[in-house]
Amino acid sequence: METLREKLEQAGVEWVRILWCDHANLIRGKAAHVSLLADGLPQGVGISAAQQALPVMYDAVAKNSGLGPVGETQLVPDWTTLKLLPYAPGQAQVMGDMRVEGRAWEYCPREYLRGQVAALAEAGLRANAAFENEFFLLRLTEEGYRPADRSVFAATGAMNLQQGFLRELTQALLAQGLQPEFYYPESGPGQQELSIRYSDALGAADQQIVYRETVRGVASRHGLVASFLPKVFENAAGSGCHLNLSLWRGEENALGDPAHPTGLSPTGQHFLAGVLAHLPGLAALTIPTPNSFRRIRPHFWAGAFRAWGYANREAALRVTRGPAGATRFELKASDASANPYLALGAVLAAGLDGLKRELPLPPEVAVDPGSLSPQEQKQLGIDPLPSSLAQALEALKEDAVLLESLGLARARAYIAVKEMEWEALKDLSLEEEVNLLAERY
Repeated sequence: METLREKLEQAGVEWVRILWCDHANLIRGKAAHVSLLADGLPQGVGISAAQQALPVMYDAVAKNSGLGPVGETQLVPDWTTLKLLPYAPGQAQVMGDMRVEGRAWEYCPREYLRGQVAALAEAGLRANAAFENEFFLLRLTEEGYRPADRSVFAATGAMNLQQGFLRELTQALLAQGLQPEFYYPESGPGQQELSIRYSDALGAADQQIVYRETVRGVASRHGLVASFLPKVFENAAGSGCHLNLSLWRGEENALGDPAHPTGLSPTGQHFLAGVLAHLPGLAALTIPTPNSFRRIRPHFWAGAFRAWGYANREAALRVTRGPAGATRFELKASDASANPYLALGAVLAAGLDGLKRELPLPPEVAVDPGSLSPQEQKQLGIDPLPSSLAQALEALKEDAVLLESLGLARARAYIAVKEMEWEALKDLSLEEEVNLLAERY
């Protein structure tokens, strides 16, 4: 730690932010001065236990959460995640683990994902994952938030307009160890997509925090607001954050089987069947805001139906196929208002349940599910996802597998936060939502 402290000082770092992500998916942090890091802050920094019971609207504890003003948890730095912040000279950040009396706290989101990764390992598997983000670049004017450009999908004119932002963002991501892969302007005005390379499951969730922080930090240096809010403009595309996942047994692809008609191995079939079976409850964790459901509509390429298919952008699960069969799958019903540790951990729990029960995979859907009649959908076992956060929360409350994976205390606090958000936000207009939330996500 003395060597680390010296390196930070040589880099001109004065403050180290210790981050956590709460149940509302707000990224929060406490900063420690570099002079305190000689011993690595083994006891961490204290935060109120009530931090895991705060909704997105304001700092008020959700009722029935089981948390309140009494109790404290220690935010202990995971120094393997340390990053210097290119967009905030003199500062660095590190992910924090929540502990009480030296042990993992039952509300810690990173610990939840660790637990699901361990359960996957017990089944002889490991996962690689990536969060594929879309976001809007906005300008805050006297009239409200306005798009930074009026472009359309993949327009090179928008690339020219945003080249300064893109160049600095690319350099900042690379400096923090994230590998950019593809970039293009998305369909909405001012909307962008820049994907990064996958990592192991916990690393992918950590990368999602770093990515969001970096995009917002770089945008602010250009006089812009970067918003990951799922729906910003009524008549334009929404922003998803597709969750990409591959399964491995050692160094072998465990998802695919080129000899099977589906291209999926038995492991892949059961895993995907588990995710499909739990999608209604998963929605409360992967598309967890009232605003999210403004995006989840038929014919919007948002995965509004419980179905799977190859190259089918209207199915909730889209599978990618190569010479060795299926290589990965993408959960489209996911956005960046979701806590990445909870969202990815719950997907793993759902897939593991499919493996445990050897659930059969429904037939592939090779058409737009929204083009089918209700009777045709029923015959193919297709149904729409919940149409509101309230419906998704009810599905989660009835999903014993997901509740058990979360644990009683975490599930109670999470549901309480989300119910408080639903009651506060359900009657707001889109403009009111954007004014309140554009800079929270």
